[in-house]
Amino acid sequence: MMNESEFHTIADQTIEDIQDAIDDSGADIDYDEAGGVLTLEFENETKIIFSKQPPALQLWMAARSGGFHFDYDSEKQQWICDGGDHEELYAMLSRLSTEQGGDQVALSAP
Repeated sequence: MMNESEFHTIADQTIEDIQDAIDDSGADIDYDEAGGVLTLEFENETKIIFSKQPPALQLWMAARSGGFHFDYDSEKQQWICDGGDHEELYAMLSRLSTEQGGDQVALSAP
């Protein structure tokens, strides 16, 4: 299990990687990062918000369809949703961005 310092390193890198994935995708999504919170804003003014939750060692994502919590799987080196079908972060973010923004969005991990 990772410690809080490792969590911050991995979570901060993931937040940077999400921004890079948005840039690389060409999707029309604006984003802003401040204090470990990443806000994605779509053309229709809806948002998806990521926040770090150090006490739980999780990344949380709030979207129009609900709130989701992600645990880091160190073996697979990816964030996995702790509910439902245990969807991987980038797959879920692509799906929710497509649903929420109305345009096809394909984001991939680095």
